[in-house]
Amino acid sequence: MRWSGQLISGNTDAGDAEGAEAGSGVVQAGLFAASDTVVRTFDTPGFRGATFYEVRAKSVLNKVPGASPMFGWTINPYRGCGHRCVYCFARQTHTYLDFDAGLDFDTRIVVKVNAPEVVRRELARPSWRHESVAMGTNVDCYQRAEGRYRLMPGIIGALAESGTPFSILTKGTLMLRDLPLLEAAARDVPVSLAMSIGSIDESVWRTVEPGTPSPARRLDAVRTLADAGLGCSVLMAPILPFLTDSPEQLRRTVAAIADAGARSVTPIVLHLRSGAREWYYEWLQATYPRLVPRYRALYRNGSYAPSWYQDRITSAVREYAKAYGLVRPKASGDGGGGGQGGSFRNTAKPTAPAAEIQPALWDDEEVSPS
Repeated sequence: MRWSGQLISGNTDAGDAEGAEAGSGVVQAGLFAASDTVVRTFDTPGFRGATFYEVRAKSVLNKVPGASPMFGWTINPYRGCGHRCVYCFARQTHTYLDFDAGLDFDTRIVVKVNAPEVVRRELARPSWRHESVAMGTNVDCYQRAEGRYRLMPGIIGALAESGTPFSILTKGTLMLRDLPLLEAAARDVPVSLAMSIGSIDESVWRTVEPGTPSPARRLDAVRTLADAGLGCSVLMAPILPFLTDSPEQLRRTVAAIADAGARSVTPIVLHLRSGAREWYYEWLQATYPRLVPRYRALYRNGSYAPSWYQDRITSAVREYAKAYGLVRPKASGDGGGGGQGGSFRNTAKPTAPAAEIQPALWDDEEVSPS
């Protein structure tokens, strides 16, 4: 396996994870040939059905291939994600570990238990140039498992103490646990925080992102970060065709994001790469079967929705963003991220009744919702 080269040999102490309940199993797994791996299960409801592979990595800082305009390095203390988002683009990466991109991605979580100490060592190298490091770009660093393993405090501390700027993208309100650390880090280095909230439609959220905090709780976290002076951008992602993209849904979501005091909003339409595509279609067939033909038509040319659709979504969000005081910044580089649409920054209170804005998104009959 490609990832096994990152592992070091040596036994993992069974006490690396906090507070294993009675009945938890600790065995040596043969999955990662280069390392003795502790396989652990927990009896608590939040972790029922999940298996954690505690490994010790020799490297945690990952260089982003090519020239990224947003960041050059990433840290991913986990592989796999208990958020169980059916559309997650990172699903295919789980196949590198000889797991599948579906249920295994949701329930077989690899934990780099020594991540804080390794990253501290890597940041101390004379060759380190203090380039920006991004977290949450592959799987969520504040997924539920972080509540048990507590890897992020050590990572944040190491980054701040080394003078390394960093960004965090998450759906996890657990980030608020580390608010004092983030406030302290922001006094020493640039810190950029973003929350992913694709929609405030809770009926869709319950099925498409079943392991995540609710949109309302995430908006509360945005508000808390804004009140603390750190600020938090919102990736309005992903916007799901025919499920969360009606004019009224977009308007309500943008209004809620602006009301929470978000620093900016960046709309991103769902993209379906290999691995995620198959799992998403399986979910769609079970949950919204009437939409399957429409999705196959919309995504018939690849992983991304056609540009005309993306442009319509972006235009609609732009109009609502202006109405609610979120406007496009004059200069780029605000860390909004995305690559589909652009950011709209929170600069003022609403100056127009956004409810009057009704962009026509559905002129094309072959993909119009019922």
